[in-house]
Amino acid sequence: MHDDTKQIEEVMAKRTAKNSVFLDLFQNKSYLLKLYKTLHPEDTTATEDSLTDVTITNVLTDNLYNDLGFIVNNKLMILVEAQSTWTVNILVRILLYLAQSYHEYFQRTSQDYYKSKKVKMPKPELYVIFTGNKGRKPDKISLSKEFFEGADIDIEVKAKVIYESDTDDIINQYIIFCKVFNEQTKQHGMTQKAVTETIRICKDRNVLREYLAQREKEVVTIMMSLFDEEQIMKSFIRSERHDEARETAERMIKMGKLSLDEIALCVPSLSLDELKELEAEVMQLA
Repeated sequence: MHDDTKQIEEVMAKRTAKNSVFLDLFQNKSYLLKLYKTLHPEDTTATEDSLTDVTITNVLTDNLYNDLGFIVNNKLMILVEAQSTWTVNILVRILLYLAQSYHEYFQRTSQDYYKSKKVKMPKPELYVIFTGNKGRKPDKISLSKEFFEGADIDIEVKAKVIYESDTDDIINQYIIFCKVFNEQTKQHGMTQKAVTETIRICKDRNVLREYLAQREKEVVTIMMSLFDEEQIMKSFIRSERHDEARETAERMIKMGKLSLDEIALCVPSLSLDELKELEAEVMQLA
């Protein structure tokens, strides 16, 4: 096998392995077309063949970002998923994603923006899909308003925010799917039961039913891998905190001002037995 072919296969395997349900769903052209027609029901000319997926593959960092990009009828559509924790920092994410998308577009179309000839570029449309509750959050957000108190700045980013509604479109079904998943993890924890129950409930409610019926095994794998990543991160944080607690306790022992019982009150994450072992290590090094 040629090295180039092998590298391409590795990239594709990596992309598939790192997919979220959001990306896995909308990399299917039939669902992507449904998404587009939800946003532009007036456009009757769009077909699956007229859609060009320009989602940026995050090959270098291994991070998983739910950012989707596609071009249709001279529009560059960028949709960024925001999980249930709201942050306007998503505007910065959109700005950087948009710049990278245009950079790759000019490369694909062999356009040189350093030359005098004006380049052609698709019109951007920016959306945030928020899978949490709307509350009093806005329908539109902008960089100038959120970060510069509405000042007239030299660059602006505006995005429409999509929340759960009473419609039956593909975007709303995805948001409901996420909410059901959150409910199930609260009941069953980060377990396979939470995943399988989410799929069962959504199929019963006719939420992404066709997609889940066709891709159930893949969806289970994707969602379980998200658990693995979150558990690894939590484990890392616990390890970091434990190391910090040991360093604090070690300094207290070396000072010799407090008893182990008193240190245990100051550093509750360490047991008295752990403190005794640490004291023995300190005394041995002294």
